[in-house]
Formats: sequence, structure tokens, C-alpha cells
Amino acid sequence: MVLLIGAGLDSQLQLPFEELRAVAVEAERLGFESLWTPAGTVPDAFHVCSAWTRDTGLRTGTSVVPAARMWAPHSLAVQAATVGLLSGGNFVLGIGSGGYGPAFWESLRTRNAPIAIMREYVDVLHRLLRGETVTFDGALFRLQDAMLNTSFDIPRVPVYIATLGDGMFRLAGECADGALLNWATPERRDEARELIAEGAARSGRDASDVPMSMYVRVCVDEDIEAARRAFGAQVIMYALGRPGVSNTLGYRGQFARMGFDEALTELEARRDAGAGTPELVDAAPDELLQALGYYGDAAGAAEAYARASEGLDETVVRIISARPGPEAVVATLEALTPEKIRAA
Repeated sequence: MVLLIGAGLDSQLQLPFEELRAVAVEAERLGFESLWTPAGTVPDAFHVCSAWTRDTGLRTGTSVVPAARMWAPHSLAVQAATVGLLSGGNFVLGIGSGGYGPAFWESLRTRNAPIAIMREYVDVLHRLLRGETVTFDGALFRLQDAMLNTSFDIPRVPVYIATLGDGMFRLAGECADGALLNWATPERRDEARELIAEGAARSGRDASDVPMSMYVRVCVDEDIEAARRAFGAQVIMYALGRPGVSNTLGYRGQFARMGFDEALTELEARRDAGAGTPELVDAAPDELLQALGYYGDAAGAAEAYARASEGLDETVVRIISARPGPEAVVATLEALTPEKIRAA
């Protein structure tokens, strides 16, 4: 399978809506093949994808919608079907639970069973998006004769699942149209392939029908220290454990499985003693940061990115910027065009 290469833009870039649109047009000009944005922030991801599909001919996708936390499946299906119609079937709906740990599921007044809940969520979404009338009584969702109430033929909208733990990889293989990875080393991606294949075998599917897509974060800047600080701040935000939540869960669990438990434990001790993010980034080992993406100047970006994308079916250049404004974002896209990445 030929590696597909997309661009990922999010609210942390602090670009106004019109600048997000303008950058997407530049991404298409530079040869990128898809555009992705996460949901749950402003501007809303579905509005952004709708604008992108009008401005470009590129496939768009949400990676991810915090589904269980923010959306009932019926209303989410309406949103996804609408963007599917606008795009002519060129839209991917990526969903995740939106949280983890017993306290999170208790806040939703349901049991701590993320695999079972996401399984029923995907089932309901698939059925609604196929135009079926759905009656469902599950662990979290109850629907009575739900349907999309449209006379239009709804284009197919693939549903991808955000995957961190082993069980969610198996679930993606079992019932999703794709797996959305995040912050994963090549070794973890190899494990993911095997887990997806296990899940696919359960339901008699071919594992090759479940593509693996992943954000690979990059911060390209000639000021390498500034790039390290910006990149490291995002690693710290995701990787450190949350008070009251087991270190085996969520991103903390993912980073531990990849061999970074000792380094994170030391950083968490610093944080608990009062250290702020800049001090934590300075203390973070380069091995942790360099295993997960790229920060540095434009000259080394494409080669490093190509290595970081091995084993994927689709890689998404998720941009972290060390300085404000669209110019820095476009400069990163220019350093990491699909042509340059494939040549590397």
C-alpha cells in the first residue's frame, strides 16, 4: 500500500478560521492528500472540514471526536453525514471515548467499560450512516426508531477509532474502518498491526481492510531550542500522569508501554514539587522527545519524518509551531511535502 500523507491543523496553532482555510489551500498546492483536525475546540471541526472540502479537493477527517464525552451517536451521525454529503463521500469520521479512568465513566453515569461502550457506539454509527432505522438499548446509549430523516443518498462515511490500549486496537480490527494512532513508536506500531489482525480475525475480516493512520507531530524552526521547547511542551501535556488516574491508562499507559515509565516518573516528581512546563521540558530526556516525532530545522525534517512514518498506511503531519501566524505553518508544510518525504 502506498503511504498517504496528510496535514493536521488544530486550534493550538491559534489560527483564525479564514487562516485555517488559507493554509489548507496551500497544503493542497504542496501535494498533501488529506486534511485532519480534532473536534471539541473552536472553530468546530465539522465546520472546518466543510470549509476545507469547499476550498480544496482533498479528503478531510476528524481525528478525533471525543464522542462519548460530547456527542450522542444520533446527533454525531447527522453531523458526519452532512459533511459526507458536502464532500461527495470524501470525509472520515474519527472518534474516541473522550476520556479514561473510572472517574471519567462515572461522570457519564455509566460503567467503566470503554471497549464495550465504543463497540456499541461504532455499531450505532455504522447503522445510522447506512440509512437504517435503529432501535438500540446498550450500556450507554438508548435509541428508539432513530434515523437520519433524509431523502438524500448518504455517501459512505468511514468510522475510524482512536487507539491506545491493546483492547482498542483489537476493537478497531473487529469493527472499525480504520485505526487512528497517536504518539506511537515504530515498535508500538508493529504491535498494533498484530493486535488489529487479532481483532479482524474475530469477525472474519481481512486486517488489510483496517488502515492505520497516525498524527506524527513536528516542530520545524531554525531556532532548534525554540522548536524543542514547543515540541516538548506537547509531549509533557500528553505523557505525564493525571492525579487520581492509574499510570497504566490513557497516554501515560501508552508511554509506559513504550519504555518511558522511569523518565516520566522522574518528571512527575518534579511537577509535583512545583516545576512548571518549561523546567519539565528542559529536564525531559532527548530519547523521549526524539522517539515520537521531529523538532529541528527544515534540512533534517523530511528524512526524520520518513523514519517516523514507517509501518503506517497514512501519516499526518501534525504541525506544532514555535511562533505565531500562518507563515510558520506553511513553512513547515513546505519542509515536509509528500514529495520530500517519499524521496527521503
